[in-house]
Amino acid sequence: MKYELTGTIKALLSEYKRAIVELIVVIKNLKGKEIISIRDNKTTDANCRSIQTILTHLVYAGYNYTNYIEKLSGIYKEVEPKKYLDNANKYVEALNGMFEYCENFFLAHPSISLEGKDNSQRITTHWGQLYDIEQLMEHAIVHILKHTKQIERFITAQKES
Repeated sequence: MKYELTGTIKALLSEYKRAIVELIVVIKNLKGKEIISIRDNKTTDANCRSIQTILTHLVYAGYNYTNYIEKLSGIYKEVEPKKYLDNANKYVEALNGMFEYCENFFLAHPSISLEGKDNSQRITTHWGQLYDIEQLMEHAIVHILKHTKQIERFITAQKES
């Protein structure tokens, strides 16, 4: 049964979608070569070498955020594997699919408690941070925004060179 989302869940998902749409606007016209070209060969972060690695990281992380929330709710699913794609249309599809997966979880669990008052109601991420669901969703939104800015810098640097 699908429910209408309201309140904080609706606001979080609305902002998450808005951030994803802003990212899509930035990448939608990029050609395959622009996506796969190494932009930062000095970084030690393998997720930040090219637009392709950033987008793959964002899709993978987005599924993982929902998986963390599912696990907190007692639902255990396989983590989506990383998939390196070679064009903007495929990444648009992947980003939209990742968001839909998250949205569908909340549609199926509209009364889930977002605020964890104690550690049993919080999520420990693989990087060691402790979040309640609301904080994790806020992190997911900012994660998209942060990497959108990074991709914009890569595109601007390419135009200037």
